[in-house]
Amino acid sequence: MRLTKITLFATLLLTILGCKNEKKETELATNTTQKEIEENIKVIPITHGTLVLESSSEVIYVDPTGGSEAFEGQKSPTLVLITDIHGDHLSTSTLEALKLNNITIIAPKAVTDKIPSTVSNNIITLNNGETLEHNGINIEAIPMYNLREEALKFHTKGRGNGYVLNINNERIYISGDTEDIPEMRNLKNIDKAFVCMNLPYTMPVESAASAVLEFKPKKVYPYHYRGTDGLSDVNLFKKIVNEKNNSVEVQLLDWY
Repeated sequence: MRLTKITLFATLLLTILGCKNEKKETELATNTTQKEIEENIKVIPITHGTLVLESSSEVIYVDPTGGSEAFEGQKSPTLVLITDIHGDHLSTSTLEALKLNNITIIAPKAVTDKIPSTVSNNIITLNNGETLEHNGINIEAIPMYNLREEALKFHTKGRGNGYVLNINNERIYISGDTEDIPEMRNLKNIDKAFVCMNLPYTMPVESAASAVLEFKPKKVYPYHYRGTDGLSDVNLFKKIVNEKNNSVEVQLLDWY
């Protein structure tokens, strides 16, 4: 009888230990999965509206400016996206310095009309509402424009592109120069969002926060926030967003 009790106790102990090990393995697998998701797309701020998105197979330069020296230490691009014609988005001297001869450049017509053919042999025009696929990445061009009467002259509807990218099932929104337009507010299932906020050219932090609270990205990166009066208050943006929805993660990176 005593032996039976000991045997039962040993069996129970092994079962408990097995459950704990299984739980630990499950937690480890979950943490590994979360880490892999987090590192699926690496975000590298360069300056203002210029950034690099790096996945396991692609390196995307967005609005490359600042000359080749701004990208020292970065991997060579496999794709270049340009949003608008202004100098803080389109820098032909930077494009030339980066030696993009065989690299795909995607931009709206107003931009591609200004890029010399010597920069690349693969310049693709993509306008608002159009989509294309590049190496498994789905790229959708969406509008970016001003709403306030006093700012309409800066960005007219149809000229520039915001972009929604689908990279390995992660949806990334790049606003370009825009205000809190309906096309932004109506976005769905965005994992990462890069949202501009500078006056007088785009929108105040309050409008940017209002839009973000409506389309609810999992993570938002304030960028392009230098205006004529200095840097916008991105901490205020973070406060407004998280006071109303703390499930939206606001990432403040070093852009300047």
